[in-house]
Amino acid sequence: MEVKIANSEPLLIIPLGGVEEIGLNMTVIQYSTDLIIIDAGLMFPEENMLGVDLVIPDFSYILQNREKIKGIILTHGHEDHTGALPFLLKELNQTNPLQEFNGTNPANSNVSVYGTPLTLALIKEKLKEHNLFDVRLMPVRPRESITLGAFNVEFIRVTHSIVDGVGLGISTPFGNIIHTGDFKLDPTPVDGELMDFHKFTEYGEKGVLLMLSDSTNAEKGGFTFSEKEVYRAFEDIFFKTTGRIIITTFASNIHRIQQAIDVAVQHKRKIVMCGKSMVSNAQIALDLGYLKIPKDTWIQIEHLKNIPDSEVVIITTGSQGEPMSVLSRIATGEHKHINIKDGDTVIVSAKAIPGNERSIGKIVNHLMKRGANVIYEKVSEIHVSGHASKEELKLMINLIKPKYFMPVHGEYRHLKCHARLAEKSGVFPNNIFIMENGTVLEITETGAVINGKIISGRVFIDGKGVAGVEDAVIRDRRRLAHDGIVIVFVGIERASKKIVSGPEIISRGFVFEDASHDIINEVKELMASTLMSCEDDIISNVSFVQAKLRSTLKKYLRNKMDRKPMILPIVIEV
Repeated sequence: MEVKIANSEPLLIIPLGGVEEIGLNMTVIQYSTDLIIIDAGLMFPEENMLGVDLVIPDFSYILQNREKIKGIILTHGHEDHTGALPFLLKELNQTNPLQEFNGTNPANSNVSVYGTPLTLALIKEKLKEHNLFDVRLMPVRPRESITLGAFNVEFIRVTHSIVDGVGLGISTPFGNIIHTGDFKLDPTPVDGELMDFHKFTEYGEKGVLLMLSDSTNAEKGGFTFSEKEVYRAFEDIFFKTTGRIIITTFASNIHRIQQAIDVAVQHKRKIVMCGKSMVSNAQIALDLGYLKIPKDTWIQIEHLKNIPDSEVVIITTGSQGEPMSVLSRIATGEHKHINIKDGDTVIVSAKAIPGNERSIGKIVNHLMKRGANVIYEKVSEIHVSGHASKEELKLMINLIKPKYFMPVHGEYRHLKCHARLAEKSGVFPNNIFIMENGTVLEITETGAVINGKIISGRVFIDGKGVAGVEDAVIRDRRRLAHDGIVIVFVGIERASKKIVSGPEIISRGFVFEDASHDIINEVKELMASTLMSCEDDIISNVSFVQAKLRSTLKKYLRNKMDRKPMILPIVIEV
């Protein structure tokens, strides 16, 4: 493979998220003073991330190099590739990276965001929620190219579980880079838009310096089933069902929604859409021509009571067991318009995101207790993956024939399996790089090497603010959840330094009230004796008193009960 002649500046590829984890997909490619960002994804919190709404990548490196940014490129509309974009744009908008965003300023108009029409339409709705209205959204279509500084980026159609997904062909001063995005080789896509094998092959013939490839299903043998297999499963269920049918799936899976609609129309059923994101995404896809619904088929939920059960299909959110989702409220009998009854069939047409299995299981149990027949992935083929399996991954490597290979989008075991596939497909082992977030792959005229690591990591988001939740806050929440809190109130007279009130003890989540009387009395006596033993110079300093009470009580509870509740002494001077 011929490599273009370049100067002494290296080409840098830096994953900021999406390696050694599922979600948070984000990669920086940099040459000299030119930097492009591929995707800006989030992940949903794990069970031990108490009170956290979202997790996003650490943008520190990007903010330090903001003047070099030539553009942000989105491969498709899934939130694990786009969900962090509003937070990134807010931070780029700040003149001082440490200054807190006030929620009113427009985003940095110098940074353009590129993506296909559906991808940008979906992200536009998210930006509105964050009061970002002046973002430069630049629509592109497959086989179109853009020039961003030293890079020329061509968009290549791929098939995935969302419409309008693309891979990227990136021309750099050192050679071509292929970024596959999320993909699978679907020979019968729902919209008839086949993956652009010809363009990928063309790049393989020209020569590819580096390939970054989706590793999500690298452990799975064979080929991933076509999305149309779900249609056959839907058909079988519809033929056997005379009552209402409720289908829950990802709101972004327009192909899945289209198939549900097609089968419903075939069986002369009306469609009801439920859930804010489901209704919004369906309307966006309908307006752009990606979703086709016959006239008078989509009805409002208020009209549901006027339609016989045998003529209704409800398509809703909640496939991951989210507590406030439509399906969750239906399952617990809290939905305003829909109550489960005998004869209802619920189809959970989605795979559980790791960590959500218990939540989904609880929803299924609630639905079954209320009389519904629940069909989910473990008992029926009502879901297929949007990611390539082993044979497809090997085929892509053989088509592209890269000199260097970097597996992305997966946990370490996925990356390792993908690396083995690349080696079997002819990539030299020393040319395969399994990265960590923040590690820097440096390519020069003499070769490629991992060279150093930049600041990276996760930022916990509570609400919509840019400022993340610190690790210490998460630790406090875990302590509160596990051992509860003990509050000590004490009043001290400022002039005489005498105790005039308390100590009073309040506990929550520590011990049952009925069992706590003796313990609370012991703690009161301990705190009183501790205060009495304090010398005047300690009593005169509120912070010293608080520290003394906290230290004494912490030691006492640890020795007596082997418990470590959060201890909050409150000392008031009067």
